[in-house]
Amino acid sequence: MKPMLPSLTFDRPEHPDWLYEVKYDGFRAILDWKHPAIRLTSRNEKTLLAQFPEIEEFLVQFEEQFRPFLPLRLDGELVSLTNPYKGNFSTLQVRGRLRSEKKIHEQANHSPCRLMVFDVLMLSGTNLQSAPFLERKEQLINMFQQIGLNLDPDPANRQLLQIVKAYPRFSDIWEKVVLYDGEGIVAKHKNSLWEEGKRSTQWLKYKNWKYVSCFITAFDKTNGYFSLGVYQDKKIQAIGQVLFGLKPDEKQVLQQIVKQNNIGEDTRFIFVEPAICLEVKYLELYENELREPHFDRFRLDLKPYDCTFDRFISQKQNLPESVEITHPDKPLWDQLRIKKSDYIHYLREVSPYMLPFLKNRLLTVIRFPHGMLGEPFYQKNCPDYAPEFVNSHSDDGIDYIVCNNLNTLIWLGNQLAIEFHIPFQTIDNNGPSEIVLDLDPPSREDFHLAIKAALNIKDVLEQLQLISFVKTSGNKGIQVYIPLPDHEYTYEDTRLFTNFIANYLVSHDPDSFTIERLKKNRGHRLYVDYVQHSEGKTIVAPYSMRGNEHAGVATPLFWDEVNVKLDVKSFTMQTALTRIKNRVDPFKNYFQTKQIQPFKPVLEFLKQTKKG
Repeated sequence: MKPMLPSLTFDRPEHPDWLYEVKYDGFRAILDWKHPAIRLTSRNEKTLLAQFPEIEEFLVQFEEQFRPFLPLRLDGELVSLTNPYKGNFSTLQVRGRLRSEKKIHEQANHSPCRLMVFDVLMLSGTNLQSAPFLERKEQLINMFQQIGLNLDPDPANRQLLQIVKAYPRFSDIWEKVVLYDGEGIVAKHKNSLWEEGKRSTQWLKYKNWKYVSCFITAFDKTNGYFSLGVYQDKKIQAIGQVLFGLKPDEKQVLQQIVKQNNIGEDTRFIFVEPAICLEVKYLELYENELREPHFDRFRLDLKPYDCTFDRFISQKQNLPESVEITHPDKPLWDQLRIKKSDYIHYLREVSPYMLPFLKNRLLTVIRFPHGMLGEPFYQKNCPDYAPEFVNSHSDDGIDYIVCNNLNTLIWLGNQLAIEFHIPFQTIDNNGPSEIVLDLDPPSREDFHLAIKAALNIKDVLEQLQLISFVKTSGNKGIQVYIPLPDHEYTYEDTRLFTNFIANYLVSHDPDSFTIERLKKNRGHRLYVDYVQHSEGKTIVAPYSMRGNEHAGVATPLFWDEVNVKLDVKSFTMQTALTRIKNRVDPFKNYFQTKQIQPFKPVLEFLKQTKKG
């Protein structure tokens, strides 16, 4: 059957009585399950299960749970889920082209795709297409709950049938879609019916466009499209074609200009020297061409040589329009060839993973206004010239910056704030939100001591059944995190624990560890600073860069990465970007563990021991 389709809108679809869903970039798919047959068909009514057998294999595992709801028909999007708000279309296209059964099953096992379900059209044999959308959504959620399926989109979850949540307000979801670089949203009237094969105005798609400044290189006589390019190393780099978005009179004028200024012609194209600059919005670059390009506006203020590939890549980052990036070519790490634009790109990429740790924390940054060649300085106070979108919070006479959004993070990056240091508590919490054990060896040559200490601590935490996370400091140490529920423990409570850990390390290996506060008396032993975990003290935030010569990053690790082969200098800006691109996020479940952390019985035991 032909699916119902949303209409494209360029205006923010904020209306009463509407609901908002993430729009995933994938293959539209309708699942039909009439026992025992399972069918998954595309919008062109082609079967998809041969290419994506993992969906059927997953469903069969839950056959008994699904049986009361059969016959069943679900509407959704088949995606390669990158994060809860984004599907990777390129990966999905590669999967869709595979013909070898062996390779298909290898990919299905190694990188399974997911069916993101947003609607139910038939349930227990009852046709629901004429029921209001809100009612259909409620029945879909109820089915997931009764079967025991998770309700939150999650690329790490092996649940291959996942639900697309509906939000009551546009603002509830749009910022997340932008932050995680999703395709966009679909707005749906809560009373909309499901109308087969219709492109409806009761469903509106609003896309998270990227923009590129480019120039026209040719006119395609076969389809009326205009070819686009940018300069890369003084040569023209083709980036695709555009037609949609141009008004009829604009198309006609452009055709005449190209014909009047042509420098060559073949059976298909009329070629022209770069002269007409324009801005085009698009979804992503796929196989070196713009996906879904739409003309946005002419750029009479630009010359063709302003339209460069570097500028294209910079615009591709989809940075907030409210932040102007100044001096993008400024060198920061001269020998590493890291420019300011590279650093801004890094912050944009890690923002979904870094911002949750900065949220509602009093921020101290270290700024390097002249890069690594100049003197850095600490900044706590929010300056008078900070834009309105920068939040602040006064504490102890200081008006601290609070980095709660992407705009603020990129603005700080433009101010060349390289290091981000945060306290152990949020602004609405008097006690610690986590315990962090900072294992800082006396020198880089003594890094093996940090590894030894971390592994010893891990053994203790496992015996106590405590959930822990670990990261590099980005400099020469390792930091072990133990998340705690907010508003439950005091620093006096956590001091009992950090004191216990410090004394455990020293008593088991006094030649490697010490709690001696005087440096001259430590020798080459690692100082276990259990006093550092207290109110007013700070720790470098996960994914923050460091102002050292190797451009280190405070990188979250998996525990099995902490071994004698661990080289802290190998965790750099590029390493962090590669890990994120490969969906490596060891701190992914950090905040979910706070409420299930079994710290209370450990604390009670320590208090009893202290009394005894």
